[in-house]
Amino acid sequence: MTDALWVLSLLLLAVAVLVAVRRRLPVLFWWLVGYPVVTLRVLTSYRATMDACGLTVPASAVRRATARMMGRQAAPVPPRRSLPRPTGSGLVMRLRMAAGQAPEDFTASADRLRHAWGAHAVHVRATKPGRLELRLVGWDVLADVRPARRWLQTGPLSLPLALREDGHWHVRDFRTVPHELILGATQSGKSVYLRNLLCGLARQPVALVGIDCKWGVELAPFAPRLSALADTPDRANDLLDVLVEEMEARFRLIGMAGGAGPDTVLTSDVWGLPEKVRPVPLVVVVDEVAELFLAASKDDEKRRDAMVTKLIRLAQLGRAAGIYLEVCGQRFGAELGKGATMLRAQLTGRVCHRVNDETSANMALGDIAPEAALAATSIPAERPGVAVIGDSSGGWSRVRSPRLTLNDAAAVCRDTSSLVPELPRLDSFRPIVAKELAGPSPAAPIAPTTRPVTE
Repeated sequence: MTDALWVLSLLLLAVAVLVAVRRRLPVLFWWLVGYPVVTLRVLTSYRATMDACGLTVPASAVRRATARMMGRQAAPVPPRRSLPRPTGSGLVMRLRMAAGQAPEDFTASADRLRHAWGAHAVHVRATKPGRLELRLVGWDVLADVRPARRWLQTGPLSLPLALREDGHWHVRDFRTVPHELILGATQSGKSVYLRNLLCGLARQPVALVGIDCKWGVELAPFAPRLSALADTPDRANDLLDVLVEEMEARFRLIGMAGGAGPDTVLTSDVWGLPEKVRPVPLVVVVDEVAELFLAASKDDEKRRDAMVTKLIRLAQLGRAAGIYLEVCGQRFGAELGKGATMLRAQLTGRVCHRVNDETSANMALGDIAPEAALAATSIPAERPGVAVIGDSSGGWSRVRSPRLTLNDAAAVCRDTSSLVPELPRLDSFRPIVAKELAGPSPAAPIAPTTRPVTE
């Protein structure tokens, strides 16, 4: 009896440990339990599952003839597969489709495959004609997202910003997708995504420019790393004039380099210039774009239309000059003024967090993939940071950014303040960063610098 109690106690302890590991360390639980169980289930039920999901084809004439000679009936043939290969969040199988099959057939059956094999999700991706990749995800990887490993940062202006639901990282590559639109309601996680973006860029030799017409409250914590900051619409209008001048100067530099001599390598953007004369990349972050374009009078409307025109010029021509846009807001559409829709068309990268209405989701994703806009409207409020990311190719995915507090993000910008590049045109817009003083000097009292309180 004592031995039986000991065995029962050990079993209960083992179960409790596995439950704790599954909650606290899902990756370890997957490698210890999840992968062997799911792999065994896939291998033993592969043919029957494919047949039940309608993903088999009739046997060939040779097989049917052989089966008749042996007095049997030829079974339908499933796609040929590789052995399940483990990944950090699930497993991957490569399939060779039979004649007449298409990747859409497997995508339509992904939910049935998920239930049949007991996986959290199944994702299908075509790799080459006739072949596809079947990726099984073992658990909800978006429940707890940790920062990306350093080795994922593959190069300049390339940042892993959010984890996709299939276990891969969404990498923001400015040289591939130069401009991006970020939408999201209050407390949707939009600011966390922006913090990860700014902290990733702060560690690189990049000039950061901020436009925040809410008196700078959103971007002020990052001021030590910013080359310029505009906190009112009038100042933003002046800053955009300077940015257009900077872009024109860079184009003149590209043109001069192209005519320097017969042996010169011709180029149409700054990345083809020699490194010693190449201008530093410049990223412009426009936070809460609706505040920038609000108009209460005719003069405000003229200023708004002028700013939209300048942003369109930067979006259309800035990529070749090494100038990139990140436009953020709760809404973005034609109601912001003439030319806003044209500007949105230039922002090929789209990130849509939880929004307040379907119209906002359609503004972000409706012109890319209607089903992505529908997915954005179903993001729950209790999961801030979850977003739907799409691009001009029509592809989209659910993602979630790793949590990053404002204090940690501000500390990164303070530590990297020495990387602020020299851009003389932006000197007058450089934010004044308050310095910590040991105490006021009696000979030179410090005058308080305050802003008027506004309702």
